[in-house]
Amino acid sequence: MLAVIGTVPDTDFPLTLGEPELQGERLAVAGHTCSLNRGTAALLAAAVKTAQTLSHPRPWAYLIGDIGLGDGSRKLYEHLSRHLGETDFSTLCFHYLMPDVDWHNKVLFAVQAMIARPLLIADAGFMYAAKMSGQAAEYDLFTPDVGELAFLADEKAPHPFYTRGFILQDNNQAPDLMARAYRYDNAARYLLVKGKVDYVADRHGILATVTEPHIAALEAIGGTGDTITGIAAALIDAGMAIPKAALIAAKANRLAGFYANPTPATQVAAIIDLIPQALKEALAASLPDNGSS
Repeated sequence: MLAVIGTVPDTDFPLTLGEPELQGERLAVAGHTCSLNRGTAALLAAAVKTAQTLSHPRPWAYLIGDIGLGDGSRKLYEHLSRHLGETDFSTLCFHYLMPDVDWHNKVLFAVQAMIARPLLIADAGFMYAAKMSGQAAEYDLFTPDVGELAFLADEKAPHPFYTRGFILQDNNQAPDLMARAYRYDNAARYLLVKGKVDYVADRHGILATVTEPHIAALEAIGGTGDTITGIAAALIDAGMAIPKAALIAAKANRLAGFYANPTPATQVAAIIDLIPQALKEALAASLPDNGSS
């Protein structure tokens, strides 16, 4: 089973574990609800839609409220460090948590105590913590956007705030940034870099790119990067090879956006609703693991 771990921007949202359900534009877990229009909730909603499409079990959610002060993240880190070793999840997807190296390492120790090592996916704040700890290579997939990739590529930056300017200026040079991240062991086994061009890569180079359909309005819609990660995580947990899952996720996310015919006012919930249609089309058109479009 896939477990998705992250925070929601609601200080009243308690530490909550359970199988999520979609209720219109709300995500419900164990009697608590939150908007699914961005962040970890959007990622979870995309994973639920993907799992339903594949007739695969729904993911498990670990959620807590945190508005950037880190209090919720620390409670979640503590719970994970105490209890994750008792679980048998096959895939763990870490998302919005306040980056904290000490807590990250405690969670990773708990993962290493699990009977079978799960596949490890990280994005957003937890991906930062993985890089800051020097243990990025322990992960199977990172899903940064190009801005996040710049931090991964800067071997001297201890925190995203300190990413050096000359590297940030390379924001349009994702291939160079990916190569630099791998050179200094600051990337996972695979990368899915999200942007105008979506890249799937490993330390040997670019495996695939996705550029179509290009929907300019999607760039202004919060949560569309989160949904790619959710689709990829659910595909990987269903047994698809990581590079192919990343490629299919990038294609399906773009197709869902295309079918939504979005404007800048569109919410990501409208795109999530179309993931099953888009995913079926992407799967039907899928080629062997490597390819481009």
